[in-house]
Amino acid sequence: MTSAWSRRTFLATSAALTAAGGGALMLATPGAASAAPEDDPYTALRTTWSALILGEGFSPTAEPFKSRLADLGAKASQWLETMAPADGSLWPDAVFADPDPDTDAELYVFSGRMADSFIRLNTMAQAYRQQGTGLTGNTDLRDAVLTGLEHLNTQVYNDGQTRYGNWYSWQIGAPQALLDVCVLMYDAITAERLARYCAAVDHFVPDSAVASYTGTSTGANRVDLCRVLALRGVVGGSAAKIALARDALSPVFPLVTKGDGLYADGSFIQHTTVPYTGSYGSVMLGGLGLLFALLKGTTWEVTDPKRQVVFDAVENAWAPFLYNGLVMDSVAGRAISRGEVDDHRRGHPIMASIVLLGRGASAAENARWRALVKGWAQRDYYSPPLSNPSLGLTALARIKSVLDDTSLTSIAEPAGHRLFPDMARATHRRPGWAASLSMADRRITFYETGNGENLRGWHTGNGMLYWWGDTFANGQYSDAFWPTVDPYRLPGTTVSRKVLADGAGGDWGVALPDVNWVGGVTDTKRAAVGQYLKGLSSTLMAKKSWFFLDDTVVCLGAGIHGRDGTAAETTVDNRNLGPTGNAPFTVDGSAKPVSAPWSATLSGASWAHLAGHGGYVFPGGASVKALRENRTGRWRDINRAGSTDPVSRKYLTLWFDHGTDPSDATYAYQLLPGASEQRTAARAADSGWLRVLANTDDQQGVAVPSLGLTAVNFWFGGSVGPLVADAPCSVMVTEHADGTATVCVSDPMRARTSLTLTWNRAVASVVSKPATVTSATTGASLRLVFGDLSGTRGATQTVKVRLA
Repeated sequence: MTSAWSRRTFLATSAALTAAGGGALMLATPGAASAAPEDDPYTALRTTWSALILGEGFSPTAEPFKSRLADLGAKASQWLETMAPADGSLWPDAVFADPDPDTDAELYVFSGRMADSFIRLNTMAQAYRQQGTGLTGNTDLRDAVLTGLEHLNTQVYNDGQTRYGNWYSWQIGAPQALLDVCVLMYDAITAERLARYCAAVDHFVPDSAVASYTGTSTGANRVDLCRVLALRGVVGGSAAKIALARDALSPVFPLVTKGDGLYADGSFIQHTTVPYTGSYGSVMLGGLGLLFALLKGTTWEVTDPKRQVVFDAVENAWAPFLYNGLVMDSVAGRAISRGEVDDHRRGHPIMASIVLLGRGASAAENARWRALVKGWAQRDYYSPPLSNPSLGLTALARIKSVLDDTSLTSIAEPAGHRLFPDMARATHRRPGWAASLSMADRRITFYETGNGENLRGWHTGNGMLYWWGDTFANGQYSDAFWPTVDPYRLPGTTVSRKVLADGAGGDWGVALPDVNWVGGVTDTKRAAVGQYLKGLSSTLMAKKSWFFLDDTVVCLGAGIHGRDGTAAETTVDNRNLGPTGNAPFTVDGSAKPVSAPWSATLSGASWAHLAGHGGYVFPGGASVKALRENRTGRWRDINRAGSTDPVSRKYLTLWFDHGTDPSDATYAYQLLPGASEQRTAARAADSGWLRVLANTDDQQGVAVPSLGLTAVNFWFGGSVGPLVADAPCSVMVTEHADGTATVCVSDPMRARTSLTLTWNRAVASVVSKPATVTSATTGASLRLVFGDLSGTRGATQTVKVRLA
């Protein structure tokens, strides 16, 4: 193999890139100008884009970049050696022509292979441009890339082809990779060829693709389409295309109240019904960061003032779901079934995108975000970002720049609660641990399946309660959890054991329970959250409540019934102990066997403790079942594109067996993440710490005198303890040491035109109240009359009072 690179060309190229603001040693295509002509903005844009997609500011001889560049070269060498242009394929293992064209699901596979062929060419082009790949400037590699582009254009991706299979492959996957290659290999591609490639992009991604903010042209998909249009303008020298791309971003910025996009409460929805902050939201964040950076300082700079919504969302929408480097699976949709990328590996690109987005934000925002990222990266002991094999060079370089910045002091994980009523999610953070809750209602799906992914995520919306420790269990859902866990026993869920088919309920989040009461209240420190649960494709019904407090989550269930002819269960927890884990398990001070399999019915159990994880308290005692087992599964079981290799993990499961076809069954327990055996036993012995005020089909409520807290979920109006409500609502009252109290109220159903709440406690005066309170009466009791709450979208309404 030969190289066309001369020392003079290399030095000129390096100087040009350094002048463009990058310290990376990247290579331009042979013959590239060392500087962009002042009257040619497209050359400057190509230089900028090359730096954005190849990375900058790193040394190719330093780790981890040296190894990554070598890996890039090895992968490119593999594609080079196996490329064999033929009718219907560019590689023998990536046939994109359907031998029997029809409308079957196989067309998705064939269109995916077409897009993947462009992605392989992109890998080869990057190996050609980057230093340290072993193929830098290699003419055989260059010629193979050019041959591949021509073959794909002639065979399949041209302006005379009708698309088949997955729209995404034609409008986003293929053109993004194609246009990246055109930028990287620009000076080696003739003008005639570039014109044909641009014509193909125009054919599949016409201007009309962004004419309306509907269908597949919303949220993350819209940002991806804008990236295609912008790069089409850069490669083809079209100012109009770049301007269209910039302007078409504007519908992404405003907060929405339905459908796809960002919501005022920090929710992010894609596919109309799916919480997707950690997957599609990541794509949107990364895409916006790239486009803001590409167009900054040019005629086409993104100046829409509404882009501040995106900047605000860094801490309002994304940060609440990032915990010590991982992004919580509760907002990752069907991506949880992709074995090669776990919650940590999904979190790291978000962190890198936040660093990139900071370049277009204010100096204060940029500095704070970098400090946030530094903290997340430093604390990710389970899966350090710089060791993430799926993280690209550009993202690696951005995160390393933050870690190496000695002027930054990392920001610690915050403590507090965030409630996201617009996507039926909640996060709770306390010193030493964090939790996340996922629910479903008439607007938010049980789960999403599609493209053969997440085939058994049926019950993730049934009140799944995820939790992690700061220095323990950070890989709880990362370590082959999803293919090995019993999908009917997800932590926190109440389910029918009725057997469900893979993909039950339908693709793309169409399965929605016919319930409205899902949500709760929070004072930003603690929360009361409830879910009226109806099971997927079953007759199961239940009322579930969670009270998120300082060191515990109090979990109540009532009204549990079903007529499926199968058992109904509530899973207290299902801990992944790893491939060899034998964590000691103790019940009421008695150690249980560490060998597997082991199972038992724990009659009259007061408390249980799992070493290295935490404790569980059962108020008044309970009959709980326990199981220690080794479970084996395959990623292919839950994702048709997954590995067929078997994986095994050990689990310790605790659950309430409500029996076959239960009627009005209940449960109650406390979860104490990170608690020692001694602290768990002490909490169980302190019978006065927690008072369960109600646990029925009508109301669920608790009081914790030491916290001055009373919290009730009123499924129907009624009286619970000192609280009386005349309609469904969620209420939390906290008395403070300074003689004041906070009363938090919400209407999770979003339907109340009036609500009267009475707190039977002497109150001297009202300090502050929201506009929704139309009348407040103090004295021997506090009486609050709320007006129309339907427009509050389930948000907490807070009243502050001074006690008598």
